[in-house]
Amino acid sequence: MSAVSAPAAAANALAARFAAVPPPVRGALLMTAAALGFSCMNVIIRAGAQELDPLQIAFFRNAFALLFMLPWLLWAGLPALRTSRLKLHLSRSVIGMAAMTCWFYSVALLPLAQAVSLNFTVPLFATAGAALILGETVRMRRWSATAIGFLGVLVIVRPGMAEVTPATGLPILAAVFMAAAVLIVKTLSRSENPNAVVFYMNLFLTPLSLVPALFVWRWPSWETFALMLLVGLLAVISHLMLTRAYTHADASAVIPFHYAQLPFVALIAFVTFGEVPDAWTLSGAAIIAGSAVYIARREARVAQARRAEPAA
Repeated sequence: MSAVSAPAAAANALAARFAAVPPPVRGALLMTAAALGFSCMNVIIRAGAQELDPLQIAFFRNAFALLFMLPWLLWAGLPALRTSRLKLHLSRSVIGMAAMTCWFYSVALLPLAQAVSLNFTVPLFATAGAALILGETVRMRRWSATAIGFLGVLVIVRPGMAEVTPATGLPILAAVFMAAAVLIVKTLSRSENPNAVVFYMNLFLTPLSLVPALFVWRWPSWETFALMLLVGLLAVISHLMLTRAYTHADASAVIPFHYAQLPFVALIAFVTFGEVPDAWTLSGAAIIAGSAVYIARREARVAQARRAEPAA
């Protein structure tokens, strides 16, 4: 066996073993890996923010992510990008730019565990948006879980008990924009290739993020440049694993593993920056994550009941 074919054979053997794993387990493993990837990316963003403005980091993240998507495009060809919903892709990218800006600044300014915990509110805002914007039926149980989740935000922020700065609101504002993007992706996923959705996001985000980055531009050191390259790579891999996790199992089965981000980021932030999350942050994160998991499971039961209705 040649030196070139040996890695390919090993990759094929690994893929075969992974395919033999039950789909729900594959989904859980992919979601956990995505959570680890996003956690590492956030820590690297924090490190890069010591030299670069978050607006510039956002540009590098998008530009390098687009670069790492090009091999897929060469393999799949331009037909994979066919779409009749270009305006919706652009809208998703504009909203994504707002979310990314808020999120990158919150990662730079807040303790990482606190920022990640407050950003767990994305499913809560998405539930409210699905009801108010998409007209989906959201009954009392899910509204109650959403309300409990927002109580978890109050536990973390503790208004009146702890100092609340403008930076504290950034991960929550990022969650609002991310939830809006989730609703758009939910619509796009009905007709679009998942890889194409990620590609179009990076394609539009690169020029969108370049404009504000030019106002704060400074050339990074080679070390920071390498970190930005890694951010782009992690962004692509993590998003693809996240997307693939949903293809192997129901969202309600894999979403709990998304919240592995908190222990991952808490451990890495402790080792890297010496940050230790307080009990309020951990308690509030548990409330928010628990509410989001309940909402996901409730949505899955409602969807399953609807699918069973015609057969009854």
